[in-house]
Parts: sequence; structure tokens; C-alpha cells
Amino acid sequence: MLVVIRGAGDIATGIALRLWRAGIRVVMTDLPRPTAIRRTVAFSQAIVHGEAAVEDVRARRAESPPQALELLEGGFIPVLADPEGACVPVLKPAALVDAILAKKNLGTRITDAPVVVGVGPGFTAGEDCHAVVETMRGHYLGRVLYEGSAQPNTGIPGLIGGFAGERVLRAPADGTFHQLLEIGAQVRMGDAAAEVDGVPMPCTLDGVLRGILPEGTPVRRGMKAGDIDPRCRLEHCYCASDKALAVGGGVLEAVLRLSGALKDI
Repeated sequence: MLVVIRGAGDIATGIALRLWRAGIRVVMTDLPRPTAIRRTVAFSQAIVHGEAAVEDVRARRAESPPQALELLEGGFIPVLADPEGACVPVLKPAALVDAILAKKNLGTRITDAPVVVGVGPGFTAGEDCHAVVETMRGHYLGRVLYEGSAQPNTGIPGLIGGFAGERVLRAPADGTFHQLLEIGAQVRMGDAAAEVDGVPMPCTLDGVLRGILPEGTPVRRGMKAGDIDPRCRLEHCYCASDKALAVGGGVLEAVLRLSGALKDI
């Protein structure tokens, strides 16, 4: 079975890990210049560096759908710089997963593949996809909906270590992002993690810098640009999160159920 995942950020990567470890072949797509915050656990970095590894799985940049199929044979997850999903009609996957997490549908249709799964808000099962997987932290995280939509985006991150919105660092101005600290750095409230055209982006609490935009990224004021983990566990910077794996489990359930693969188990 072949599954194409639109998006290759940290949540999409957790989905890819679940599917790959279950024996499902995966091809991923993302922007030519990815904007993932948690870059150490995002297969989108294969587009930037040519190769990326998350836990025990490796990904490589593919320049075309045929090369993507070659990389699969070599044991790599291929990642294409293909934000429009032009590879989908060429690869003809058994399932398409939209894990862009744009909070709205950017063009995925229920007819794009035999099974289409939308991740998070912006999709309605039975209209633009066959199933929706909940991404909001809490009781319903990772649940598969075969009717209706995920909970609407509140704009407030879920609680981690007793903190919610404080965990997120946002660009202080429009301009070019200048990274000052690396992922994994121990930070204190008030430390400057980055600057945008000379305007500092201060840390909003004590913890570990779990994610940050790369140097030179064009940003707009208020754009999510960093993430602090108040639990201060350095190893959390280098493995998929509980949320990513929970969502990945939901996608795995939906793909297997809707494709009829469960009948063969």
C-alpha cells in the first residue's frame, strides 16, 4: 500500500512513523522552503539537507515521483518539494493524508485517492475527505471521525507542563528571522531566542527550546516562530511527541479501515 502525506512537519512526521512501522509505504510533500518549527523531528528537513532521520527512520529528498519510488525501494521515506500535490495523480496512492495543518483545506478533494484523510480542523468527513483525525489536545486527541469535522481551532496551544499559550514564541515584527539559539538550548524567561530585523524575540518562560524557525526565514509579526518545553527534558527535542504519535495512530486506523486492509489481518 502506498500513502502520500501532504505536509512533512512534526505532526505529519509522527503520522509517517506510525504508517511506516506498520509496513505501509509513505511519500511526503512539503514546501520548497519548509517552515517547520520542530525541525529536529520533521522529515521536511530532507528537502533542506537532502536527508533527515527521526528516531529510527530515514527520509531523503526526491526530485520526481519516479525517484520517490526508487527511494522507497532503498528503505527511505521520499520527501518531494511539491506543495501543490502534483505527484498524487502520478503516484496514484491508495490513500492521501492532508497533514498540512493549515486550519483550512488548501485544495484536497475526496476524489484525490480511494481513501482521503484530513488532519485537524478545516475538513468535513463525507464532503472533502472520508475521515478526519482530531488534533486538539485533550480527551479526543487522535480520534477518527467518519462524519463531521474536528474541533475548531482556538488559537491556544494545548497544555504541556502546565503551560499553554506561553509555550509559543511569535515573531515580534515583519522581516527576516535571525536565529540566536539552537534547538535544545536551556532558556530562561526574557532570553532572546531570535531577532527580526533587530527586534528581539524573548522567551516567554523557562524551559528547553524545543523548536525554532531557521535562519533567514521571512516572517510576519505574530507568526509562530518557536516553541519552549517547560518540562526541561532535552530528549523530547529529538523524538516524536505524544501528540504526533496519537494523531498518527488515528490516521493509521482510518487508512486501514477505509482501505479494507483490516479484513486481511
